[in-house]
Amino acid sequence: MADRADKARWTSPLRRRRGPGWAEQTPTWRAARPALIADTLERAAARPSGNWFVVGASREVRPGRPSGRTVGGVEVVLWRSPAGELRAGPGACPHLGAPLRDSRVVCGTLVCHWHGLALDGSAFAGWQPYPAHDDGVLVWVRLDAVGGEEPSERPVIPARPAPGSGVDAVFTAAGRCEPQDVVANRLDPWHGSWFHPYSFVDLTVVRKPRGDEDDAFEVDVSFRVAGRLVVPVRAEFTAPEPRTVVMRITDGEGATSVVETHATPLTAAHAQQPRTAVIEAVVAASDRPGFALARAAAPVLRPLMRQTAGRLWRDDLAYAERRWELRSTGRFPG
Repeated sequence: MADRADKARWTSPLRRRRGPGWAEQTPTWRAARPALIADTLERAAARPSGNWFVVGASREVRPGRPSGRTVGGVEVVLWRSPAGELRAGPGACPHLGAPLRDSRVVCGTLVCHWHGLALDGSAFAGWQPYPAHDDGVLVWVRLDAVGGEEPSERPVIPARPAPGSGVDAVFTAAGRCEPQDVVANRLDPWHGSWFHPYSFVDLTVVRKPRGDEDDAFEVDVSFRVAGRLVVPVRAEFTAPEPRTVVMRITDGEGATSVVETHATPLTAAHAQQPRTAVIEAVVAASDRPGFALARAAAPVLRPLMRQTAGRLWRDDLAYAERRWELRSTGRFPG
């Protein structure tokens, strides 16, 4: 009896859309004022980051092997101790500059493959470790010389679904732009149903930022599933620090799920040809009883989640790169 009652209460998250086509939707260019986006971007840039930079997915730094990254023109190597603790430091061996990302990890010690110099994560021979943090989804490194701010003990980590309750996937790409161009893209929700009609329809910004104390975009939007089948939700966009924008579903299917977009500079400041990495973490959650099956199938779902993010970022990196091109040549409108 209880099973039949549960089935009777079950409702599908899908809705059949009967709205206008792409060309018939209401234009959003008047609402997407350049000054509003610029003001929101400026407030985000003024928030402290503590000099922390996202460098990749937690699961990408595996026990027994080093991982190399470049942040702000600084070469970084990461590895794990025997207990799984994250270690980080300069990516060049202090002896003769060998690339430590190509070395070996032996019992939690990084051993240079040129001459055998061993690093256990503590200072040695002029090599100084970098503070590192693993939040369970992403790994962060603190680079004070790159950030130039007052350092903090921990990065600014957005609120996420409770650990173990969601399915997470991390997508990474890079483009010719600066972090602010990536952040500006995410602080322009109006472009969603115009630029990404294959993913978003019926997008309406129902609340705009009103200042430092109320600095969120609130959006009603439908995620396109197939044909006219959509999943409508309400979402909120916030920028908790200069290089991060968070989209959180606040109502509808998957409430509490988040999409964190982190923009990490690859090149040094003011490089003539800047490069920025987009590291996007999707943490999906649901209170539906069947979601436990999705968690069990996470290894299969993660590639599909990354593929979806990649399709969006194919276009959004073009947006960010175009914005940088216009800014760098003095042709940026507004």
